[in-house]
Amino acid sequence: MSDSLPLPHGDWPVLEPGWVWLCGAGPGDPGLLTLHAINALRRADVVVYDALVQEAILDWAPQAEHIYAGKRGGKPSAKQRDISLRLVDLASEGKRVLRLKGGDPFVFGRGGEEAQTLIQHGVPVRIIPGISAGIGGLAYAGIPVTHRDVNQSVTFVTGHDQSGETPSSLDWQAIAKGSQVLVIYMGMKHVERIAGELLKAGRPGSEPCAVVCSATTGDQKVLETTLATMPADIAASGLEPPAILCVGRSVLMRQVLDWQALAAGKSPRNLDPLGRGRPAESA
Repeated sequence: MSDSLPLPHGDWPVLEPGWVWLCGAGPGDPGLLTLHAINALRRADVVVYDALVQEAILDWAPQAEHIYAGKRGGKPSAKQRDISLRLVDLASEGKRVLRLKGGDPFVFGRGGEEAQTLIQHGVPVRIIPGISAGIGGLAYAGIPVTHRDVNQSVTFVTGHDQSGETPSSLDWQAIAKGSQVLVIYMGMKHVERIAGELLKAGRPGSEPCAVVCSATTGDQKVLETTLATMPADIAASGLEPPAILCVGRSVLMRQVLDWQALAAGKSPRNLDPLGRGRPAESA
């Protein structure tokens, strides 16, 4: 893969010795990498990558040393402090360092912490955004994170904090009432509590929900459910993280926008899942 796609002609930035580029690798599909990410992979001496980075993406950097620094809930993982200081050490050795993180480094990815550590130690950095799973992963499932007939706001929530528990600082009443669509990262472990808090805060039990596992990869699985039944349905399905949870009526749009099913020759389940009663192009 590394030499099969030349970069377009242009003034691409150069990853200099002693620099660290913090780069988002997107939600999984290597085709969702940005051109800046590919440029970085080709220039790096060392790639420090997370658990959700696909192995195929590392093929773009055959010249580099690959260092695994994955953190997965409930499994032995490197400490964040050690990862950050390892980046400092590698840069101090004059290496061209690429820190490759799943999704976007600044969306529940601790990229801000790592960048701050590097800057505090005098290491120059560049930030390369990536497609976040909460947007790109839902799009691959045929779920628009915003849709004019459903929502004028969307809230992104993390399902656990540094302790591994559901964040105690979250105001579930405000979250439940403040946004028509909720996108929850890393929420499967605590889905029973999350669903319970949202129900207690007044969200209807019949509200459509979706669980998208291993989004954008060949292993992607999607569960359509409701807020009241989501915990039991997840348990019965046997689905495993990584997953994105989506709560809101935009989930219904999957009935018409499941483009992967359409590409496989299936028909849309419902051409008007929101019951608008008029063509989509009409105002």
